[in-house]
Amino acid sequence: MTALDLKQISHQLESESSKDRMLALAMLRDVDPSMAAPLVRKVIYDSNLQVRSMAVFAMGLKPDAETFDILVKLVETDPDYGIRADAAGALGYLEDPRGFETLVRAFYEDTDWLVRFSAAVSLGNLKDPRAHDVLVEALQSKEVVIQQAAIAAIGEVGDIQAVEQILAFAQAEDWLVRQRLAEALGHLPSPKTESALRFLEKDAHFQVAEAARISLQRLSDRN
Repeated sequence: MTALDLKQISHQLESESSKDRMLALAMLRDVDPSMAAPLVRKVIYDSNLQVRSMAVFAMGLKPDAETFDILVKLVETDPDYGIRADAAGALGYLEDPRGFETLVRAFYEDTDWLVRFSAAVSLGNLKDPRAHDVLVEALQSKEVVIQQAAIAAIGEVGDIQAVEQILAFAQAEDWLVRQRLAEALGHLPSPKTESALRFLEKDAHFQVAEAARISLQRLSDRN
């Protein structure tokens, strides 16, 4: 992309039309992060919430040296729960271990379930074994989607110590919870893993059974 193209995108980000600003953000998809990041930042406090959300998400994909600190500030202080959730998700995309404490605080202290959900997902992206306690606590959430996120994250982290706790969901009412469990177990070789996957392979829901079959194959390939 030429300097002229970037200048046009920069100009379009200042358009009065929110649709134009969103299209300009989309055009940054193939631009090098070092050049895209300053342009994305032009609209992270946009008057239009959709534009803001798209920009905050883009920060996780187009980071530079300033991105991390800005995302942390958004997670901790933005008044809009959707933006806090987007920023927590973007922190996970950075895969920067410095984000661990911010994400744990967001999970424990934020009052909105969507932010806690994003924080749990991002803790999985960081693959930091220190997430064990918070993810095990997340399993107790009343929100089924947070249970799903915690199970998936435990698999991402490879937290063998949490196998016992996630096996409690093998007969969960929600089939998506069972699917997340089947997927996670493929990353968690332990004495109880294979028998649990054999059980899930017989699940009445096709996607759960298929996920269990794939995980069994993954474990077999590892051996």
